[in-house]
Amino acid sequence: MPENTTRETVILGSGCSGLTAAIYAARSNLKPLVLEGHEPGGQLSITTLVENFPGWPEGIQGPELIENMKKQATRFGAELKMAHLNSIDLTQHPFMLTVGSEIIHTRTLIIASGASARWLNLPSEQALIGYGVSSCATCDGFFASGKEIAVIGGGDSAMEEALFLTRFASKVTIINRSEKFRASKIMLDRAMAHPSIRFLSSTTVEEVLGVEEKDVKGLRLRNLVSDEVYVLPVSFMFLGIGHIPNAMAFKGILDLDDDGYILTRNNVFPTHNGQIIPGVFACGDIQDRRYRQAITAAGSGCMAALEVEKYLEEHGR
Repeated sequence: MPENTTRETVILGSGCSGLTAAIYAARSNLKPLVLEGHEPGGQLSITTLVENFPGWPEGIQGPELIENMKKQATRFGAELKMAHLNSIDLTQHPFMLTVGSEIIHTRTLIIASGASARWLNLPSEQALIGYGVSSCATCDGFFASGKEIAVIGGGDSAMEEALFLTRFASKVTIINRSEKFRASKIMLDRAMAHPSIRFLSSTTVEEVLGVEEKDVKGLRLRNLVSDEVYVLPVSFMFLGIGHIPNAMAFKGILDLDDDGYILTRNNVFPTHNGQIIPGVFACGDIQDRRYRQAITAAGSGCMAALEVEKYLEEHGR
């Protein structure tokens, strides 16, 4: 490829990890190209008040935090492109990306495409995301202080969320559509032993009430055994049904775990058949199934960008 058509680095994703990587790469004069993907801004773009990101004592709206990061990255020379990756070839170097009808070549690649929360996909639920409906207990649990809340799900994620939320909520109701819970015995026993947690099995959520008020007022539930429909008065609904890593484009190209997260060494080095691929790095929720916080995503984005700079330096760039 002609020298002037090859990028030094391309970043896939414009959430907290991708934009932090862009800031660091741009300040190193690498002129990174950020492909924003199908969820520009990541999960912070659908988050209301963020109170646990350092430096914002009064909190900051998620979309505003993302917008500030974009401005910071472009100020140093990053280029943001509203585009979605179609395919990728990591067998040649520079790497080749197909984006729409465009071919992009790059010497290094940072994968920061994140993970999307699983939702019930109810119109009322979607309308109230950030207004009492949340997929992150760690992020939003404080706002449920003293309130009665519901956690949706029957696996370990739901039990963990429910147990964490008992620190704030006056009562937690776990709602599971199946009769049996998928959670491990130890997690289920812990939740069942907690005096503030109760269980509703064979139950589905048909509607989240409070759309007009922009504030959760309750859940319209259906018992799948008796077919009874009734309202559970709660002020918050937390989804505990897991996340979907946005890594389908890398299936067969990189090593993924059973749930589709990219496997990495030392947090940022993805592998293929157990071997690190020189020049490819991953950061944020695409490879972090444990923490999934804005600050940990930002930290790993910083790490990935520093590794890119080191790699290019070692290869005479």
